[in-house]
Amino acid sequence: MESRESIETQKNRAYKLLEKVNASLEAGEIDEGRWFREVASVITPAYLAGNNPRAQSGHSGDEAHWEHARSLVVDAIDRNGAFLDIGCASGHLMECVQRWAAKRGFVVEPYGLDIAPELAELARHRLPQWADRIFVGNALYWEPAVRFDFVRTGLEYVPTRRQRDLINHLLRKVVAPGGRLIVGTCNEEREGVRVGPSQEMAVASETTVASWGFTIAGRSERRHYHDERLLYRVFWIDAIDESAQ
Repeated sequence: MESRESIETQKNRAYKLLEKVNASLEAGEIDEGRWFREVASVITPAYLAGNNPRAQSGHSGDEAHWEHARSLVVDAIDRNGAFLDIGCASGHLMECVQRWAAKRGFVVEPYGLDIAPELAELARHRLPQWADRIFVGNALYWEPAVRFDFVRTGLEYVPTRRQRDLINHLLRKVVAPGGRLIVGTCNEEREGVRVGPSQEMAVASETTVASWGFTIAGRSERRHYHDERLLYRVFWIDAIDESAQ
């Protein structure tokens, strides 16, 4: 076990990059604008170099592995509605969520947002029928013309110190009243694996998100494809429908 990659790198292959830029931001060596530029300078060309839609969405496995790891998102979808994938990259999750939800009897209309214009253009090229549903913007500030019933995001898309702000913004400005914010898929340790808390330098865990005052409405998890120390997990937070109060 000791010869394997660190558990943090297994949890997120971009961990070393995120650790570096988060540390530089905290030290005052870079500002937030440069944080986003430095991450994009690594992630965008890596995704564009992929030779299939999964690789162009940052996934290195085959279709079976992709579905095992990503279809957990659909466990949070409990009705028909509009679905926004933040960090949509090639758009592969958009089309997969629509298909997976249909198998459960739900009609999902997919939308996508990416901070990188090059990746948004890739998604539009792959999915011309949804070209007008794929937007360019920084999820930390982006305000859509209409809000969405289901919004999926990763927390690693913003600096660690802004992850709480990202959740607040999405719940207030992007998720429709009564809608649902879905976080993940995350790779998290099984109970009892780590002695002491996770370093969480790159991505806050569900426990940390709950400690910020957000009510976790549900979660879904399954075994990790490669590492028995980890689980794939999604969790979700329901937006308040003030009109129903």
